[in-house]
Amino acid sequence: MSILNTSETFKRLKNKYRLVVMNEDTYEEVVTFKLDRLSVYILLSSTFLILVSFTVALIVFTPLKYYIPGYGRRNSDTEFKLLKIRTDSLEQAVNYKDKYLDGIKKVLTGTSPGKLDTVVLKMPKADVSND
Repeated sequence: MSILNTSETFKRLKNKYRLVVMNEDTYEEVVTFKLDRLSVYILLSSTFLILVSFTVALIVFTPLKYYIPGYGRRNSDTEFKLLKIRTDSLEQAVNYKDKYLDGIKKVLTGTSPGKLDTVVLKMPKADVSND
């Protein structure tokens, strides 16, 4: 394995490079930049840090944080539970009313219910006497 020489690495970071943007038709130089690897590295790192900082600040200081799963207001959980309870009770009430209306429809149309009551009632005979 070769050992990295730190002095050569720093020299390579400080080597000057020239970036030229040319017009393809006329080969005229439009823009020229004189760069070294260290300045490009610093520029890209700074840009990355600024974008990350801006994104974090945007999420932390605006209501966007409430759209992150698992992050929300404390009372939102209780509100969701209350809404679920209300929805369940409303659904149950609608089911009861539907059954009631179906029974009324059957009575008004004269259709017999699907299951007849077949229990024999034993009624005590009343003693009827004419005195």
